[in-house]
Amino acid sequence: MGKTLYLECYSGISGDMTVGALLDLGADQKLLEEQLRSLPVSGFEIKISRVKKSGLDACDFHVVLDEVHENHDHDNDYLYGHEHTHEAHGHTHGGHSHAHVHSHEAHTHEHLHEAHGHTHGGHSHAHIHRGLREIREIIFNSGITERAKRIAQDIFQVLAEAEAKAHGTTLEEVHFHEVGAVDSIVDIVAAAVCLDDLDVDEVIVPEVYEGRGTVRCQHGIIPVPV
Repeated sequence: MGKTLYLECYSGISGDMTVGALLDLGADQKLLEEQLRSLPVSGFEIKISRVKKSGLDACDFHVVLDEVHENHDHDNDYLYGHEHTHEAHGHTHGGHSHAHVHSHEAHTHEHLHEAHGHTHGGHSHAHIHRGLREIREIIFNSGITERAKRIAQDIFQVLAEAEAKAHGTTLEEVHFHEVGAVDSIVDIVAAAVCLDDLDVDEVIVPEVYEGRGTVRCQHGIIPVPV
């Protein structure tokens, strides 16, 4: 018989916070590090340390991206109220041009800047918005346990169904943005590995705290909860 995990997240909880909490509960850190190394994605490392938060000792789990995979996505212009259109496949910012390439056949959404990436201070950045199929392949081809694979795939399935419903599209057409980034994939897979290691088969969240007000996103200003 497995264990029940009770999460009372009065101010929400992020992926890395979840992993830190599970490590504090006794999940095997060495096992986690070993299984994350088996992920068929590159450009990241993890740092696990002890930190003080409001005077309380806690485990801190942090995914560190290299400069190629760090999020410099121009789609984030919406956070500052900047218009960003995908209808034109070429435009100019500050004297240098940007080309946008959308490949739906391969279920990827790439922004290619300077022909092969996005240049910041001499560094090139590639942006890939993965679909559910690509993320499933990453999980399937990893070396994590079969149960951890199922947990991670179930999490992404729930996210994909919510995205599809919100945007009136199909699971096959859903493309994750922030959630499809390397750090988010590592967070979710890490949580799945820890849940498996702790033999958790049920999670109880008594109340979902969503907040109030409005938030600016790619679709404009919309009310919270989104």
